[in-house]
Amino acid sequence: MINKQVASVAEAVADIRDGSTVMISGFGEAGSPIELIHALIDQGARDLVVINNNAGNGFVGLAALIAAGRVRKVICSYPRSSNSEVFQQLYREGRIELELVPQGTLAERIRAGGAGIPAFYTPTAAGTPLAEGKEVREFNGRPHVLEYGLTADFALVKAERGDRLGNLVYNKTARNFGPIMCMAAKTTIVQVRHFVAAGEIDPEVVVTPGIFVDRVVHVPNPAQESKLVAEGVRYP
Repeated sequence: MINKQVASVAEAVADIRDGSTVMISGFGEAGSPIELIHALIDQGARDLVVINNNAGNGFVGLAALIAAGRVRKVICSYPRSSNSEVFQQLYREGRIELELVPQGTLAERIRAGGAGIPAFYTPTAAGTPLAEGKEVREFNGRPHVLEYGLTADFALVKAERGDRLGNLVYNKTARNFGPIMCMAAKTTIVQVRHFVAAGEIDPEVVVTPGIFVDRVVHVPNPAQESKLVAEGVRYP
């Protein structure tokens, strides 16, 4: 019988190795798998390359992972969000690398990676510093920049509901990068607020089919990043 449920967040992230590339879902707070990230901090993996929409807020979640010195490079669209403190300081000190990617291009690079598409051309960033050093070709009289698909060793994703087969449903816009990250990672690890029996999720509303998911862990009361930041919480 297929059963992708694991007992704890610690067990779920236990085999993430030093030097891994890790995709982490979330648009700021929405869809950020804080419990999985904190378990990764406790686990101790280092020299990570993290692919995310932003670079963390306050001193919890992704920001805490960066503050712990575990991240070598961040690939993201918004390294300076409203409550981002840790990344800017480390970047100014030359202690962390940044690959800045326009948000739509980031989404398409992840989607392409998951679909097995090695590269594509986009007009976004043409003629800007983000295009420096990249191949540029003209299509229909307009310059386009060659961008490469993104894949990862692991993806950490947050969903609203999941079953033992790995089928997932998200909570509205907390879906964001989750589905395409599930497709683009070799090993996809998902925390779900509601763990339900197989067959309880209507197949017509499944967003991510279980074939793209390797592990599911039940986190019934996930932390709210904005609340933790407002309270000045630091992890660990």
